[in-house]
Amino acid sequence: MSIKKNDQMRCTLCFELTHNKIYNNDFRAFYHCLNCDLIFVPFDYHLNAGEEKNQYDFHQNGPYDEGYKQFLMQLVRPLLDHLDPGMQGLDFGSGPGPTLHLLLEEAGYPTEVYDPYYAPNEQCLKQQYDFVTSTEVVEHFSVPCTSWQQLGKLIKENGYLAIMTLLHQGADNFSSWWYKNDLTHVAFYSRQTVNWIAKRLGLELIYSDEKRVMIFRKSSEA
Repeated sequence: MSIKKNDQMRCTLCFELTHNKIYNNDFRAFYHCLNCDLIFVPFDYHLNAGEEKNQYDFHQNGPYDEGYKQFLMQLVRPLLDHLDPGMQGLDFGSGPGPTLHLLLEEAGYPTEVYDPYYAPNEQCLKQQYDFVTSTEVVEHFSVPCTSWQQLGKLIKENGYLAIMTLLHQGADNFSSWWYKNDLTHVAFYSRQTVNWIAKRLGLELIYSDEKRVMIFRKSSEA
């Protein structure tokens, strides 16, 4: 159950209380945190694991899909600019048709895959990597606070975290935003949210396409 106090809702990222419900429809409600700028769906409306996997099973993306590969190259190209020979990585949340790791391996960077439903190799989460990728995943985080901390711990000092998620453009435009309509999407970030996360995890934003791709470097002091 969601944590409520006087009809307020607690943010799933920074845990601040907010009463700022900005939108609701027949399926769920959306709240806006004024502290970290996250827009989130309260726990009461989240799909359970079985329902969530059923949604993912409909995804048709895979290594045979040239359009999907070009979509992923939006992240791969800028990431390759920062990688050195011999670096190894992890694709976190690889989905039912793992593809990103193949693109990186073709470029000479061995990459493991982890997905809680389709590649649940917990051993992958017990080591650190030179880089971690996570494409169209962070919007699915039920508790972003703990999941982002997990991502941070997977990266070596001075390593890289490459994220792809569509950023929201403010509460005023949210009701007409198509990205909210996927029932597995429960956390929506803005540039302000991203900066809030980076500061707390000791990450430096070193690349952004201003829309959906971000690359961070982990500080040696993190």
